[in-house]
Amino acid sequence: MVTKTVDLRSDTVTKPTEAMRAAMADAEVDDDVLCCDPTAQRLETEVAKITGKEAGLFVPSGTMGNLISVLVHCEVRGSEVILGDNCHIHIYENGGISTIGGVHPRTVKNNEDGTMDIDLIEAAIRDPKGALVYPTTRLICLENSHANTGGKCLSVEYTDKVGELAKKHGLKLHIDGARIFNAAVALGVPVDRLVQAADSVSVCISKGLGAPVGSVIVGSESFITKARRLRKTLGGGMRQVGILCAAALVALRENVGKLESDHKKAKILAEGLNKIRGLALNVASVETNIIYFDINEGSNMTVQKLCKNLEEHGILVMPETSTRVRLVVHHQISENDVHYALSCFQRIMMGTPSENGS
Repeated sequence: MVTKTVDLRSDTVTKPTEAMRAAMADAEVDDDVLCCDPTAQRLETEVAKITGKEAGLFVPSGTMGNLISVLVHCEVRGSEVILGDNCHIHIYENGGISTIGGVHPRTVKNNEDGTMDIDLIEAAIRDPKGALVYPTTRLICLENSHANTGGKCLSVEYTDKVGELAKKHGLKLHIDGARIFNAAVALGVPVDRLVQAADSVSVCISKGLGAPVGSVIVGSESFITKARRLRKTLGGGMRQVGILCAAALVALRENVGKLESDHKKAKILAEGLNKIRGLALNVASVETNIIYFDINEGSNMTVQKLCKNLEEHGILVMPETSTRVRLVVHHQISENDVHYALSCFQRIMMGTPSENGS
């Protein structure tokens, strides 16, 4: 019988804290579609201040935040955006920039550290002389931290170089900053400096920060004015949204400081997994709260069997491929949870039964 659950599927699985629930219950609210919700305004102002941008806008999800941002920058259908071939916008957001916005994605290979080579980005920019036959490049997108490469952090130096390249060619730069706070903490760089080169940023509050719902997109006043209209078009205009924004304000106040601990726990988990026969991962590649490991070729264990056995002992993980598994640490995973999970991995890989909750 399962008596203990350690949910490592994602940092989106966290439950609202008591402080969040209390803030939601007491939230001062009004109609946000009419731009009157005071708690939403406080959140938007706070995130804009943290990121060093003029204004912010609360949206229901990071996917909507990225979609709105791309559509604001690429107002003309048939525009083109340069982005990584392994980035979240390209892979996990239903192709919305194309199906809804008529924006053409031009992918550049993501390196193992989440970057794209600067020269390859520049080579992907369309020559305006070919406008008769080519899409028009208008935007470059980065992701920081980069989830599919294991939560890798893009340095401020790299981001600045991409920003300089964008300006050189008259393009805009958008950063998918779903886990930008994780990157800032890991790099030891303030968020506003890390995104200084960006024209817009999408900041998720419901991943590492642990709020139940939402993201905030930030940019110039004119960018946010256009973004607000698009949010309404996409069905993201909500009324007394301050109830959700109140929890997000608690997350900003209480959970940013916990990210460093999350990263340390992820490193402990990675180091422990690396010692288990049959599993393979690069411990040095774990920079934030995301871990990928592979099951060695020739092992009697499969991803499907491993996930099933782990679930029987209350350990929830995310299968990625037939040989790869993803784990994500968050503020509701304790160090004891990490050690319990490691003991379950060890016993299962050795073929030894374990008792849940021990």
